[in-house]
Amino acid sequence: HVQLVESGGGSVQTGGSLRLSCAASGRLSYNYCMGWFCQAPGKEREGLAAIASDGTTSYADSVKGRFTISMDNAKNTLFLQMNRLKPEDTAMYYCAAGPLLSWDYKSYNYWGRGTQVTVS
Repeated sequence: HVQLVESGGGSVQTGGSLRLSCAASGRLSYNYCMGWFCQAPGKEREGLAAIASDGTTSYADSVKGRFTISMDNAKNTLFLQMNRLKPEDTAMYYCAAGPLLSWDYKSYNYWGRGTQVTVS
């Protein structure tokens, strides 16, 4: 059973930074991809950044140059460094694991419960 637990969310002013973490436990296949998604009230879940087991990364245009995804394989922890935050980044942020490097949230098998990010 795979468990993903996000942390690091909070409230920050416009232009500030936050670093989200996602601790993974359980039997996660070595070739799984990990991703960060966000969802604001009334909106669809949106893919932000994803990383494959070989280190290949992919970013949505909305976060390119501001967010950085990384993975500490030794600690089974996924990170999202978020800089120059904007009010429109306000959302619940989720990490996910799945077999494909994809923006489609339906392709991810495992999800955390999320951590709230509020930018004002």
